[in-house]
This record gives sequence, structure tokens and C-alpha cells, in this order.
Amino acid sequence: MLCDVCKCNDATVFLTQILEGKMQKVNLCDACSKEKGVQDPTGFALADLLLGIGAAEEIEKGACYVTFAEGLNVLLKAMHKGTEHVGKLPERAHRVMQLNHRMRALTENLQKAVAEENYETAASLRDQIKQLQGDLPNSS
Repeated sequence: MLCDVCKCNDATVFLTQILEGKMQKVNLCDACSKEKGVQDPTGFALADLLLGIGAAEEIEKGACYVTFAEGLNVLLKAMHKGTEHVGKLPERAHRVMQLNHRMRALTENLQKAVAEENYETAASLRDQIKQLQGDLPNSS
């Protein structure tokens, strides 16, 4: 797709504008976008980030978020209210999330009880944790 301004170079910047209630799409090449002062409102330029990764270089499985974390956090905060998912979850995932949350709370309370030498409470919390571990999927 060619740039809408110079009609020579391939478009690399794709803008959607809403002017007077009408949607208008503009396709610009890199040179024309710089000339027009077009900037990414998020401040996150994926192309610049990808240039830092060699073509033959592979990102380890699971390391993508670590590699792109800084830019993704900026981008997600600009697009959404935060960086944590707060929408709907499948029933099973929601149940696991609730169990994990409960497990963290019990573990924190257990640590406090032990620190305060409240061993009866600590024993009760330990038993609750063991029972909860049995409820978690893939628990051993």
C-alpha cells in the first residue's frame, strides 16, 4: 500500500481519524509521517524495539513479556485502565484464581501467626492450606 501523501513509498504508518463524525483513514510512509509530525500517542514504537533484536536471534518461549514488558506496560496503560485483566474469565480459571488468592491470604496469616508465636492459629491455618492445596488442579 502506497503512502497517501507522496504516492511513492510504502505506507508504514496507518492512522484512523474521526473528523466531524466521519472516519477517515490515512496511510503514510515513514518519511511523510515524520515530516507531518505524526507520533505514537503511547510513546511505544514497536518497530524501534524490534530493530534491537537481531533477525536470527530468538526470544525464548515465555520470555516475550519480559523482553517487551516496559513498552507493553506503557501501551496497555494507554489503551486500558491498567495492566491487570479484570474482565470475564472462564469458570475454571476464575475458580483457580480464587483458590490462589485464598492460598496467599492463608500463607500470609500463617507467617504472621508463627512470628507472633500463636501456634494454635498457625496449626489451624496450616491445615486449611493443606486442604486448599488438595482443591487446586495439578496439585501434588
